[in-house]
Amino acid sequence: MYRIVEAQRYNPQVKRLTVEAPRVARRARPGQFVMVRVDERGERIPLTIADSDAASGCVTVIFQEVGCSTAMLGALEAGDTIADVVGPLGVPSHLEGLGRVCVVGGGLGCAIAYPQAKALFGMGAHVDIVAGFRSASLIFLEEEMRAVSHKLTVCTDDGSNGCKGLVTDILKAALEETVYDAVIAIGPLVMMKFVCLTTKPYAVPTIVSMNPIMVDGTGMCGCCRVTVGGEVKFACVDGPDFDGHLVDFDEAMRRNTIYRTQEQRSLQEHICRGEERLHAQ
Repeated sequence: MYRIVEAQRYNPQVKRLTVEAPRVARRARPGQFVMVRVDERGERIPLTIADSDAASGCVTVIFQEVGCSTAMLGALEAGDTIADVVGPLGVPSHLEGLGRVCVVGGGLGCAIAYPQAKALFGMGAHVDIVAGFRSASLIFLEEEMRAVSHKLTVCTDDGSNGCKGLVTDILKAALEETVYDAVIAIGPLVMMKFVCLTTKPYAVPTIVSMNPIMVDGTGMCGCCRVTVGGEVKFACVDGPDFDGHLVDFDEAMRRNTIYRTQEQRSLQEHICRGEERLHAQ
């Protein structure tokens, strides 16, 4: 069992958990993920490692509650335990040799963009971060991202905090002024697609982190397949980082929605069971 040492809710859907997992913490690198099961009957949940500390033996995950399993995970607090934390899984991000980088995070993707920026900043790279959220109430990790960047630009869809607009608007202006060795984009698939369309005319290498449907996280089930450069790749063992200019985003977006109805139904049943228990008390 893995003990939760810290729990923090950023907003009604997004929560941060820091968990004791010494073996994972010792080996974790930016870009890697863990496979979590809330209890012995739970489904596997792939979550990117938002931070790790080998000294304390802890790893941090930040996740959005979108279905029954993530809702159960979100209900846990400090002192509770998780049945399984398996990892680190996936190929670590290749950050060596990058001197000037723009890291683009969208919504929950900022949780994954942060360790990338932190690692690059620690390696001495010049790091600009563009972080986009729908509104001010959904912003998280702002101070942490500011601490590991030379310039942090926050934008919101509704203009309630920072610049009003999309990350691609900020990125395009930055590309007009700065020559980057790479752009790292992490967020919703549609955001990463349009970041890649923005960087392509500038011929800037663009790395994206794919988070497709995943079951075992070891390349056995094939659920996490994505098409990259016309070839089938598995995000869990070949990624999750890929050359964004080669990813078939339209196919990935279609595949990511195939279980949406079942996911919403399981979440609703979970809520109903919780309400029944409350009424029975």
